[in-house]
Amino acid sequence: MSARLEIAGLHVAYGQAEAVAVERLVVEPGTLAGVIGANGAGKSTLINAVANWSRAEPRIAGSVRLDGEELAGLSAEARVRRGLQLVPEGRGVFLGLSVEENLKAVARPGGAQGGKGGRSYAVEDVYALFPRLRERRANLAGSLSGGERQMLAVGRALRMAPKLLLLDEPSIGLAPRLVATLLATIRELVEGGLTVLLVEQNVHAAAEVTDVLHLLERGRVVAAGPVAEMRNDPRIVEAYLGASHG
Repeated sequence: MSARLEIAGLHVAYGQAEAVAVERLVVEPGTLAGVIGANGAGKSTLINAVANWSRAEPRIAGSVRLDGEELAGLSAEARVRRGLQLVPEGRGVFLGLSVEENLKAVARPGGAQGGKGGRSYAVEDVYALFPRLRERRANLAGSLSGGERQMLAVGRALRMAPKLLLLDEPSIGLAPRLVATLLATIRELVEGGLTVLLVEQNVHAAAEVTDVLHLLERGRVVAAGPVAEMRNDPRIVEAYLGASHG
């Protein structure tokens, strides 16, 4: 069920402006890796390039491998079939459908459109992970709080049976308590064998749940390592964690 992601020589450009230039980034099977950095560092651009999902159609070059299989040149849909699933910033749910309709409006786990080799999550499995969604199952997604919509977006992604889950800024707009609850559930999924790449501006929250952190600045990885080491990196302490964490 776990997958290994390997990014090598990945360059993303919009016109003549290069937004991302990542020479190497590896996410080992069954781990939760975080990509952190300031606004405009290229975090979302990076994760969208891995999924080949972007409305702006940037120029993308380089290698993205999932369990050794080259994904470069494959469509977003083809990458989903190989077990990669993106939860984009902005949630990505159908606001005019109920919670349960949203969960059922995706391919059945293991179906032709679902991931190859990932765990199958039934609707009841999603409700077990997020009991609040069970309580709101008949409510329109448009009536949900930001935290509930994020839970629903993750639940929809799990219905696609991913081996690798990509999360783009899941904490945006959420209260600290909801952030902690959501990320604890993501950590639980990782402990169950799922591989996760998390893009997050909330460095405090990311450092609590990730195994490895990658610091992105101007589209480049300038530091990477186990969380325990990265907590002591002066660049991260000074810019993101504050003196009390030094």
